Amino acid sequence: MVLKFQNRQNQNRTVVVEGNASSRTAILNRPSSLNALNIPMIARLHKLYKNWEHNPDIEFVVLKGKGRAFCAGGDIVAIYNLMKEGKVEECEQFFSMAYSLIHTIGTYSKPHLAILHGISMGGGAGISIPGSFRVATDKTIFATPETLIGFHPDGGASFYLSRLPGYLGEYLAMTGDKLNGAEMLSCGLATHYSLTTKLPLFEKKLGDLVIDGDPCAIDNCLACFNHPVHFDQTSVINRIETVNKCFSRETVEEIIDSLAMKFPQENEAARTNDAWCVSTLKKLNEVAPLSLKVALRSIREGRLQSLEQCLVREYGMTVQAISRQITGDFFEGVRAKLVDKDFAPKWDPPSLEHVSQDMVDQYFSPISQFEPHLKLHTQRSQNNLQRFQQKNTMR
Repeated sequence: MVLKFQNRQNQNRTVVVEGNASSRTAILNRPSSLNALNIPMIARLHKLYKNWEHNPDIEFVVLKGKGRAFCAGGDIVAIYNLMKEGKVEECEQFFSMAYSLIHTIGTYSKPHLAILHGISMGGGAGISIPGSFRVATDKTIFATPETLIGFHPDGGASFYLSRLPGYLGEYLAMTGDKLNGAEMLSCGLATHYSLTTKLPLFEKKLGDLVIDGDPCAIDNCLACFNHPVHFDQTSVINRIETVNKCFSRETVEEIIDSLAMKFPQENEAARTNDAWCVSTLKKLNEVAPLSLKVALRSIREGRLQSLEQCLVREYGMTVQAISRQITGDFFEGVRAKLVDKDFAPKWDPPSLEHVSQDMVDQYFSPISQFEPHLKLHTQRSQNNLQRFQQKNTMR
């Protein structure tokens, strides 16, 4: 069984297209749902991107969101309702189409520019960060919060998070912590940073831009609107040494033990560092224990894999999560955080000591030959898989 798409008129309304001199702009148009991705949106984007790639008059593609969000991720509540009704195949189809779209964007033969204005989380990061250019603003809020709902960072997250400086990827994957636009630029998740007040002029210049086959023309245009970045004292960017010290440990338990070590209270800097560790421990304590171990292993494996390999592996992990054969944490997490909103999920297993190695291994085991596998256009993979390679230093 497959999902029945909405009629073409409704599908077209979820993604609006603007045509410019030598580019096309796709606008995610579900502002009341923070532009959360659903099947009609993904299907529409697939069709548009395929047509645009083969159109010689279109030199580059822009993706943005309407309203106060770029994209808050996948429509997880809709997935929850499908799971509740036992429609596992429909859930698998959603993730299969979403991951395929992410692979298309990550290997697109034409420059791809995402304007990450507002909330840019989960699947929203997946459809933007693997692309050529990512413009963050002073209103951008980034996160991969999947562990907070008993899931795992997906949609290529194990690819791009694992390539961040030091062990910042492990930190973000496990805690689900947020970054602002300046922090995104600093660690390489964004390629450019601009103020919200400059966006109208920036988008006008971009619409008039003709690049004549030279992607550097886009970079030069974006550079004109760059703005210096500054960080709050509490920013994780200012804690990168502690992040590296703690999140480089081999196991979740060792990471927690490292954070729990008492720092000397001899000066204000030490007291501040200690407070950050306490705050981080609190965040980890709110996460599903199995998700912690799965997320850590996923980032570590992703560091040695291509985008394609990460997506294929993540799809297998996702199939495990929605089948609820190992745990029902994903279903329970969405219920507690997004549906009933009691914010009191009952994780199973309830603590790290109850998480067996067999559970983690099963999460990463290949899916059954009877399950539909993720189908990607592997011939695309050589196009752009090297473009998200960041130096192991902060900007």
